[in-house]
Formats: sequence, structure tokens, C-alpha cells
Amino acid sequence: MFERLADEDFAYLTTIGRRSGKQHTIEIWFALHDGRIYMLSGGGDRADWVKNLRKTPQTRVRIGTQSASATARILRTGTKEDELARQLLDGKYQAWREGKRLSSWARSALPVAIELS
Repeated sequence: MFERLADEDFAYLTTIGRRSGKQHTIEIWFALHDGRIYMLSGGGDRADWVKNLRKTPQTRVRIGTQSASATARILRTGTKEDELARQLLDGKYQAWREGKRLSSWARSALPVAIELS
């Protein structure tokens, strides 16, 4: 659904506030791979959007003019998918290439996968 929009600069992620129950939308960098959307939280677990997703993983994502319901999950450190998310985002935004060291942002951020409904 979103594959043709992979080169867009930003996605818009709408979470449900863990305390307020209200919708919160953020603009965020993203990468697409095999129908999944990956994001990195530079604030790690401290980021409000991550805290919101931990409480309510159901979310909404918009890229360009396309939007869809989705479910988020925090990736486990050290897995192949964790490394893939870091490489995809660093490649898109920091010009990472195979054999080059990942940026400190990509190495330290918390990866999140978004599964479209």
C-alpha cells in the first residue's frame, strides 16, 4: 500500500495518549521494507509516543495521502529485524552504506515496527 511512498521524508504516526486517551500525532522519519514500516525513537523508552504504543499498540499511520490502521511493536535488541530497522533508517537519512559504521543515532535509538492492518 505504502511502497510507492517509500521516498517520502516523513510519516505521521497517531497514538492514543496513555493517560489522556486522546489522539496524538507526530511527524517522524520512517523506512519501509516488505510491507512493514520501521521507525527509530531517539528518546528510546522515554519518548511519549513509545510510552503510548506500549500501553495501546493500535495506531494509525499516514504517509503522503495514504493512511491506514496499524499495530506497533518494539523490536528486541540484537535480532535481525532490529539490525534491519537500524540499517534502513540510517541508510535513508544518514547515508549509511554496508561496511560503514552506523550513526550514533541509529546505534542507540529504539526500533519500532509498524504492521499495517
